[in-house]
Amino acid sequence: MDITQLLAFSVKNKASDLHLSAGLPPMIRVHGDVRRINVDPLDHKQVHAMVYDIMNDSQRKNYEETLECDFSFEIQGLARFRVNAFNQNRGAGAVFRTIPSKLLTLELLNAPKVFAELALKPRGLVLVTGPTGSGKSISLAAMVNHLNENEYGHVLTVEDPIEFV
Repeated sequence: MDITQLLAFSVKNKASDLHLSAGLPPMIRVHGDVRRINVDPLDHKQVHAMVYDIMNDSQRKNYEETLECDFSFEIQGLARFRVNAFNQNRGAGAVFRTIPSKLLTLELLNAPKVFAELALKPRGLVLVTGPTGSGKSISLAAMVNHLNENEYGHVLTVEDPIEFV
Protein backbone atom coordinates (compact mmCIF):
# COMPACT_ATOMS: atom_id res chain seq x y z
CA MET A 1 0.00 0.00 0.00
CA ASP A 2 1.22 3.50 -0.75
CA ILE A 3 0.60 6.54 1.44
CA THR A 4 -2.48 7.62 -0.53
CA GLN A 5 -4.09 4.20 -0.09
CA LEU A 6 -3.28 4.16 3.63
CA LEU A 7 -4.74 7.63 4.14
CA ALA A 8 -7.85 6.75 2.11
CA PHE A 9 -8.29 3.65 4.29
CA SER A 10 -7.88 5.82 7.38
CA VAL A 11 -10.51 8.33 6.23
CA LYS A 12 -12.92 5.58 5.11
CA ASN A 13 -12.70 4.03 8.59
CA LYS A 14 -13.28 7.43 10.27
CA ALA A 15 -9.89 7.33 11.97
CA SER A 16 -8.55 10.46 13.63
CA ASP A 17 -4.96 9.37 13.01
CA LEU A 18 -2.79 7.12 10.88
CA HIS A 19 0.40 5.96 12.62
CA LEU A 20 3.42 4.75 10.64
CA SER A 21 6.38 3.30 12.49
CA ALA A 22 9.36 1.33 11.19
CA GLY A 23 9.10 -2.30 12.26
CA LEU A 24 5.32 -2.24 12.76
CA PRO A 25 2.28 -2.48 10.52
CA PRO A 26 0.43 0.79 9.94
CA MET A 27 -2.13 1.61 12.63
CA ILE A 28 -5.22 3.81 12.79
CA ARG A 29 -6.80 5.49 15.80
CA VAL A 30 -10.61 5.23 15.87
CA HIS A 31 -12.50 6.72 18.84
CA GLY A 32 -9.25 6.70 20.81
CA ASP A 33 -8.44 3.03 20.18
CA VAL A 34 -5.36 2.16 18.13
CA ARG A 35 -5.94 -0.66 15.63
CA ARG A 36 -3.43 -2.38 13.37
CA ILE A 37 -4.12 -2.43 9.66
CA ASN A 38 -3.89 -5.94 8.24
CA VAL A 39 -0.74 -5.40 6.17
CA ASP A 40 2.88 -6.40 6.67
CA PRO A 41 5.09 -4.30 8.96
CA LEU A 42 6.85 -1.41 7.25
CA ASP A 43 10.62 -1.06 7.39
CA HIS A 44 12.54 2.19 7.85
CA LYS A 45 13.05 2.72 4.11
CA GLN A 46 9.34 2.29 3.35
CA VAL A 47 8.18 4.73 6.04
CA HIS A 48 10.91 7.21 5.17
CA ALA A 49 10.02 7.10 1.46
CA MET A 50 6.28 7.54 2.14
CA VAL A 51 6.87 10.62 4.25
CA TYR A 52 9.76 12.09 2.25
CA ASP A 53 7.80 11.88 -1.01
CA ILE A 54 5.03 14.18 0.26
CA MET A 55 7.37 16.83 1.70
CA ASN A 56 8.43 19.95 -0.16
CA ASP A 57 12.11 20.94 -0.37
CA SER A 58 11.99 23.14 2.73
CA GLN A 59 10.34 20.40 4.78
CA ARG A 60 12.89 17.83 3.58
CA LYS A 61 15.74 20.12 4.59
CA ASN A 62 14.22 20.65 8.03
CA TYR A 63 13.63 16.90 8.42
CA GLU A 64 17.22 16.09 7.42
CA GLU A 65 18.64 18.63 9.88
CA THR A 66 16.42 17.89 12.89
CA LEU A 67 15.07 14.38 12.15
CA GLU A 68 11.54 15.68 12.68
CA CYS A 69 9.11 17.91 10.83
CA ASP A 70 5.52 19.13 11.21
CA PHE A 71 3.59 20.03 8.08
CA SER A 72 0.18 19.77 6.47
CA PHE A 73 -0.65 17.68 3.44
CA GLU A 74 -3.75 17.43 1.27
CA ILE A 75 -5.07 14.75 -1.03
CA GLN A 76 -7.57 16.48 -3.32
CA GLY A 77 -11.03 14.99 -2.97
CA LEU A 78 -10.11 13.08 0.20
CA ALA A 79 -8.91 15.23 3.11
CA ARG A 80 -6.21 17.41 4.63
CA PHE A 81 -3.80 16.03 7.19
CA ARG A 82 -1.49 17.45 9.83
CA VAL A 83 1.70 15.40 9.72
CA ASN A 84 4.33 14.87 12.39
CA ALA A 85 7.31 13.04 10.85
CA PHE A 86 10.09 11.88 13.15
CA ASN A 87 12.85 9.35 13.77
CA GLN A 88 12.93 6.96 16.70
CA ASN A 89 15.07 4.02 17.78
CA ARG A 90 13.51 1.68 15.14
CA GLY A 91 13.77 4.27 12.36
CA ALA A 92 11.34 6.57 10.60
CA GLY A 93 7.85 7.24 11.90
CA ALA A 94 4.95 9.59 11.24
CA VAL A 95 1.50 10.43 12.51
CA PHE A 96 -1.14 11.80 10.13
CA ARG A 97 -4.02 13.61 11.87
CA THR A 98 -7.12 13.99 9.69
CA ILE A 99 -8.31 17.59 9.55
CA PRO A 100 -12.09 17.77 9.14
CA SER A 101 -13.12 19.16 5.76
CA LYS A 102 -16.33 20.69 7.10
CA LEU A 103 -15.79 23.50 9.56
CA LEU A 104 -17.91 23.13 12.66
CA THR A 105 -19.64 26.12 14.23
CA LEU A 106 -19.33 27.12 17.87
CA GLU A 107 -22.96 26.04 18.26
CA LEU A 108 -22.31 22.57 16.83
CA LEU A 109 -19.32 22.24 19.15
CA ASN A 110 -21.51 23.21 22.12
CA ALA A 111 -18.85 25.77 22.99
CA PRO A 112 -19.49 28.05 25.96
CA LYS A 113 -20.83 31.53 25.06
CA VAL A 114 -17.54 33.06 26.15
CA PHE A 115 -15.90 31.61 23.00
CA ALA A 116 -18.17 33.71 20.76
CA GLU A 117 -17.65 36.75 22.99
CA LEU A 118 -13.86 36.37 22.87
CA ALA A 119 -13.92 36.00 19.09
CA LEU A 120 -15.62 39.39 18.75
CA LYS A 121 -13.27 41.34 21.06
CA PRO A 122 -11.58 44.17 19.14
CA ARG A 123 -8.11 43.41 20.51
CA GLY A 124 -6.24 41.03 22.72
CA LEU A 125 -4.52 37.70 22.73
CA VAL A 126 -6.21 34.34 23.18
CA LEU A 127 -4.15 31.31 24.13
CA VAL A 128 -5.72 27.89 23.78
CA THR A 129 -3.86 25.00 25.37
CA GLY A 130 -4.56 21.35 25.95
CA PRO A 131 -3.44 17.84 25.13
CA THR A 132 -3.39 16.37 21.65
CA GLY A 133 -6.87 15.63 20.36
CA SER A 134 -8.66 17.89 22.84
CA GLY A 135 -10.16 20.15 20.16
CA LYS A 136 -7.87 23.20 20.22
CA SER A 137 -7.58 23.61 16.45
CA ILE A 138 -11.27 22.99 15.76
CA SER A 139 -12.30 25.40 18.53
CA LEU A 140 -10.05 28.15 17.21
CA ALA A 141 -11.19 27.58 13.62
CA ALA A 142 -14.82 27.85 14.78
CA MET A 143 -13.99 31.09 16.61
CA VAL A 144 -12.34 32.58 13.50
CA ASN A 145 -15.33 31.46 11.43
CA HIS A 146 -17.70 33.12 13.95
CA LEU A 147 -15.69 36.34 13.68
CA ASN A 148 -15.76 36.21 9.86
CA GLU A 149 -19.53 35.72 9.86
CA ASN A 150 -20.23 38.58 12.28
CA GLU A 151 -17.62 41.27 11.58
CA TYR A 152 -15.81 42.88 8.69
CA GLY A 153 -12.08 43.08 8.93
CA HIS A 154 -8.77 41.36 8.54
CA VAL A 155 -8.00 38.22 10.55
CA LEU A 156 -4.43 37.07 11.04
CA THR A 157 -3.64 33.69 12.54
CA VAL A 158 -0.19 32.39 13.35
CA GLU A 159 -0.07 28.62 13.01
CA ASP A 160 2.41 26.04 11.87
CA PRO A 161 1.42 23.94 10.11
CA ILE A 162 -1.69 25.63 8.70
CA GLU A 163 -4.63 23.31 9.24
CA PHE A 164 -7.91 24.92 8.23
CA VAL A 165 -8.07 26.95 5.03
